[in-house]
Amino acid sequence: MKITKSIASQAQKGFTLIELMIVVAIIGILAAVALPAYKDYTVRAKVSEVILAASAGKDAVAEFYAYNNAFPAATSLTLATQSTKYVASVAQSAGIITATASAAEPAMSSGTIVLTPTAPATTGGAVTWTCNTGTTAIPTNYLPASCRGN
Repeated sequence: MKITKSIASQAQKGFTLIELMIVVAIIGILAAVALPAYKDYTVRAKVSEVILAASAGKDAVAEFYAYNNAFPAATSLTLATQSTKYVASVAQSAGIITATASAAEPAMSSGTIVLTPTAPATTGGAVTWTCNTGTTAIPTNYLPASCRGN
């Protein structure tokens, strides 16, 4: 007695072409959404490097103010050079710290971040800082929340 299997009773093996095409389409849609968001995150990380370079001088300016009860002139306090791949320069004048982005990232090329001090209301109080962009602005969507509203 010979047993034959019918084609209908065999288990399906592998994927059909339409199933593979659907998977490829879903991956394509996810990639189309994820890549621009990833680009924004990488530029924001580079902008944060510019802000950190500017923030490095905040303590020096606040300390100068605490001892002299006035913000330093450009020649009274020289900040350490913060030149990196994404930071072209950091300078201060009258306590205002300006960090300039380098041209390494086109989205923020030569943009500036400006940290402006405000004298304390009472003796011995803390210097407060506001962050904004200078005349050559970095696009708002790349700035941290603390620099957007000013």
